[in-house]
Amino acid sequence: MNHEVEDAPRPGSGVSGAHTDHARYGDDDAAAVAAGPAAPTPLGVERTPTGHEGVDALLERLGDADHLPADGHIEVYEDVHRGLREALTALDARPGPPAPPSSYDNRS
Repeated sequence: MNHEVEDAPRPGSGVSGAHTDHARYGDDDAAAVAAGPAAPTPLGVERTPTGHEGVDALLERLGDADHLPADGHIEVYEDVHRGLREALTALDARPGPPAPPSSYDNRS
C-alpha cells in the first residue's frame, strides 16, 4: 500500500512541489500563493471614544496593529492590555465615599 501524498515532493528529488500549485489551486490562486502573503490591511473596526482620555489613547493604539503583519499584533495587544489593567487598578485605588454605617452595629 502506498500512502504518499500525491503532490508532495519526494525527499532528495530536488522538486519543491511548487509546480503542482496550478493543478491544485488554478492559475489565479497559484499566482497568489507564489506572490506570498498579502500586505497588512486595516480591519476597519470603529473605535468609539469612552470619554476617558487614557483609555481612548489606548483604544487608538489598537489601530497600530492595522499596519503590522500578524506576528506584530501581539506587542500592540499586550501594550493595550497592560494599559487598560493599569487604568482599572487606578480606579480601584481612588478613595471613594465613606461606606454607609452598618445597621448591625446598633445594639440596644
